[in-house]
Amino acid sequence: MTTSVPEAPMPPAIAKVLSRFQAMGREEKMQALLAYAKKLEPLPERFAALDRAPFTVPECQTRVDLFPEVREGRLWFYVDINARQSPTIAAFLSLLLGAINGEPPATALAIPTDFVPRVMAGLGLAARETGLTAMVQRIKRHAREAMAA
Repeated sequence: MTTSVPEAPMPPAIAKVLSRFQAMGREEKMQALLAYAKKLEPLPERFAALDRAPFTVPECQTRVDLFPEVREGRLWFYVDINARQSPTIAAFLSLLLGAINGEPPATALAIPTDFVPRVMAGLGLAARETGLTAMVQRIKRHAREAMAA
């Protein structure tokens, strides 16, 4: 018998991102994404020498390596991506990680299942949504593993 876990309320930082992006028109969203892409932090040096295979998100058209880290019961995610080649993906990750980094795993688990289409609505980038959704699922998997540890 499996026990279902009640869905956690949406974290304020996630709700803020969704509210902001849903209120924007296409051009505003594109400008906001460009600004977020520039804010994506570079990969910390401590991850540079690791084997990338377990951290690569194969569902994404763009090469993205997503590194989780748990410290004192809180999660951080770092990415290695060529932001110049893929500014939209870098921007999405920047805004998502800005909302969940340094938070308990429950925050990542509370990301709504429709987060990607809600943020990306109206941009005409549906082909990117598969990879972005895979990244959110991977983040949630790491959050579940962190809670079980």
